[in-house]
Amino acid sequence: MSDWPLPRRRFLRALSGSLAGAALVSPLEARAAELVEVTGRLEGIRDRRAWREALRAEYLLSPEVLYVNHASIGTIPRRVHEARVELLRMCEENPWLHMWGGAWEGAREDARAAVAGFLGTTAEGVALTHNTTEGFNLLANGLPLAAGDEVVFTSLNHDGASVAWHHNARRRGFAVRRVSFPLRDAASLSREDVVQLHRDTLSPRTRVLVLPHVDNMVGIRHDVAAIATAARDAGVEFVVVDAAQSAGMIPVAVDGLGVDAYAGSPHKWLQSAKGIGFAYLSSRIQASLEPMWVTWGQARWAGTVRRFEDYGTRNLAETVNLADAVAFQQGLRGEFAERGYRQIRGWMRDRVDGSPRLSWHSPPRWEDGASLVAIGVRGRSAPEVGEWLWREHRVVLRAFGDPLNALRVSPHLITTQEELERLFRLMEEAAT
Repeated sequence: MSDWPLPRRRFLRALSGSLAGAALVSPLEARAAELVEVTGRLEGIRDRRAWREALRAEYLLSPEVLYVNHASIGTIPRRVHEARVELLRMCEENPWLHMWGGAWEGAREDARAAVAGFLGTTAEGVALTHNTTEGFNLLANGLPLAAGDEVVFTSLNHDGASVAWHHNARRRGFAVRRVSFPLRDAASLSREDVVQLHRDTLSPRTRVLVLPHVDNMVGIRHDVAAIATAARDAGVEFVVVDAAQSAGMIPVAVDGLGVDAYAGSPHKWLQSAKGIGFAYLSSRIQASLEPMWVTWGQARWAGTVRRFEDYGTRNLAETVNLADAVAFQQGLRGEFAERGYRQIRGWMRDRVDGSPRLSWHSPPRWEDGASLVAIGVRGRSAPEVGEWLWREHRVVLRAFGDPLNALRVSPHLITTQEELERLFRLMEEAAT
């Protein structure tokens, strides 16, 4: 279990004093206690099916929707949502106090520390952004790149981690090189093959290497530490990683990866409120990086990671609520969570292997993959099948066209085997 409730209680006591009374904060303290009770109760359930059913009850997903699109956008747990609503209410009781009067300064730093602990790093390196895309815009705008420098990534890189480099290259004069990834071979590539592929992309001009920890199309789990080492050996100055599909779904220990930046969107697998993100920035890259936007706080935050989030007014309720999301996910860590994702993936792989109408396009092993997989429907266009699944059966997933031509299925721990079996029967029905 997480030690999160202790700093939150300290915050609540401090806020109680600042408001000259506990009446305004006691509902939120009750929500915090409920959150701890929920994850503790789940931790005590030993039967896997009962555990998943109990967990599913903690979410707001419509029973009319078969939702296997957590890699695009996740769903917030009920208790985290309730804590968020309570924070929004508290803010409106005295907006100045909460937004500008310092009442939530401690809570903001608790959220930063919670994210840092979840990522396996320290709070001094974590900026609280709005999403992954903002993190990569910050890097593309602020790193000291010029004519003669090169940024490299493969075609597995998501647009959110790619477009900002192209945009700034035109303005600032550095070069961007996008290397084609052999997507059709993803199911047969070893971890070492993927490392070598990235090594082969580098040139003497490469100053920045960009890669996903887990890509969003077929779910390759990159050996980030090995790729970072290879890049350093080749003279690459900055290694930056898209964490949108990793944080909250696979174990992460950023300090052991040897990277300079690790930016993510916790609204996916960490299941936070939408519109909140994080960007781990190493001390070395912080020293080289210019802020993307500035307002009154630059002198105050000089020398700290806070200068990269100098927005002025922002939704602090969502920011503070990030600690609640982390606490909930920490309560799900351990044997049942890790084995749960592995079990889901293994069942899907076995189901595809046993069907002549379906094809597997992701890494074969859990250790090299994730809880998002690409499945082809033989003889059919994946986008057409995806549209049919939504229109006729209310199945939410993502379809990729050529060259992959596959449906990306990204279930969460709350997805039941019955739901997956229904999905697979529908995909088989769509095959020719």
